Formats: sequence, structure tokens, C-alpha cells
Amino acid sequence: MTMEFLVATGIGWVTACGIYLLLRGRTFPVVIGLTLLGYAVNVFIFAMGRLWSAAPPILTEGSAVADPLPQALVLTAIVIGFATTGFVIEMALRSRHENGSDHVDGHPDKAEQA
Repeated sequence: MTMEFLVATGIGWVTACGIYLLLRGRTFPVVIGLTLLGYAVNVFIFAMGRLWSAAPPILTEGSAVADPLPQALVLTAIVIGFATTGFVIEMALRSRHENGSDHVDGHPDKAEQA
């Protein structure tokens, strides 16, 4: 097995778990699913930038240069993802307070009503 296959498989599993959690009926798994999808996208962007060993990020004469753009994009995405997660958690808490339920649509399951 190659490292590319392992990274691609890992990204695929994290994405699949994130989508599964997004489709749950309660707010906390939805928040965790959004976070997992954010992690998967960050690793995907970082992996697409390729790993350069001992390559400076500044242009020099005749040497391989590492591309700093994927690292900058992922760092920015991490900060934005953290702020977005905090905002979504606050919305979920507010919805729970106002609706009395932590379901995404605001209505409890039929099994819980009985």
C-alpha cells in the first residue's frame, strides 16, 4: 500500500463519518459532522500541496521551492472553522432553549412522544 492510498482512504473515511453525522436528527452530532467535514477538507487541501522535504518557501537560485499557499489556506480554514463551530454550537444551544428539544427540526421523535 502506498502512502497516497492511505491518506486518500483516511480522508474518505473522515468524510463519510462527517456526512453520516450530518444526517442525524440531533444537533450535537450535526455539529460534530460539520467539524469532521472541515477536518477532511483541510487534510485534502494540505495533501494536494505535496510534501517538500528540505525545500525553502523562499525563491533561491536553482533549488526546489515549497509552495506555502496550501499551508496558508489550511491555517486560515482552521481559524474560520473554529469560529464557525462556535457559532453553530451557540445556535444549537439557543434552539434547544427556545424549542425545548435538541432535534434539528425542533420536533421530537415519535418514539419519544409515546
